[in-house]
Amino acid sequence: MKNTSLKFKHLLLISVIFVLIHSCSTVPFSDRQQLILLPSSQMLSMSYTQYDKFLDQHPPVMNTRDARKVENVGKKIATSVERYMEKNDMKNRLKGFKWEFNLVSDDTPNAWCMPGGKVVVYKGILPYTKTEAGLATVMSHEIAHAIARHGNERMSQQLLVQAGGMALNAYLEEKEEESRDIFMAAYGVGSTVGVMLPYSRAHETEADKLGLIFMAMAGYNPEEAVSFWKRMSQSGGQKPPEFLSTHPSDETRIQNLRNFIPEARKYAD
Repeated sequence: MKNTSLKFKHLLLISVIFVLIHSCSTVPFSDRQQLILLPSSQMLSMSYTQYDKFLDQHPPVMNTRDARKVENVGKKIATSVERYMEKNDMKNRLKGFKWEFNLVSDDTPNAWCMPGGKVVVYKGILPYTKTEAGLATVMSHEIAHAIARHGNERMSQQLLVQAGGMALNAYLEEKEEESRDIFMAAYGVGSTVGVMLPYSRAHETEADKLGLIFMAMAGYNPEEAVSFWKRMSQSGGQKPPEFLSTHPSDETRIQNLRNFIPEARKYAD
């Protein structure tokens, strides 16, 4: 019995190692290796389902100045993303993308982008963005997280812990509600699930740099990113805004943004 248990553990360990070796992906620009367990097709399917459910519960703001601004800025950023990916032979990462940009009437300072280019901006973040370039900072940063597949990476890591020895497909089928909650948390939709999965420092650095490139290519001044993050870091009093609970902001980060701005400007037209 002891030998059988030991053999099972060895087989399980070998299986996990096999999964880890064959599930590596590379982040654009940084070339960092990341663990990706879920295929893009599955992430897109989950994204479209959960996005539609979110909008059913949070009807988007229509035909207002702010709503039009969100859509216009989003389209500019999307065009710059498509150009960047094409120039760097990574156009396949955008397969299945159907860009959408919506503003919702929620006072929470938040924004996110799901796989497939499903972007939501909460009305509560607009007092911090102030300008169109400030809004471009937020949207390009969130889109950068999606392009870098940070949500898939975070979900993969969480599922590896949650599923244990259970086959991943079996877990997703049997634990549908838990899987949905992990997905929503991985993309920063914390108000829906009551839990947030903080982005790592590596994720934030990658999204900051890619975001600066995307906004510069879209014709926005990347210096505005510094101004926006300063405003966010100085807000909130004792409790920081929800946006900062997944997007840490500090002097080091702001300095890193300043340092990268000259590089980002090289991508501007």
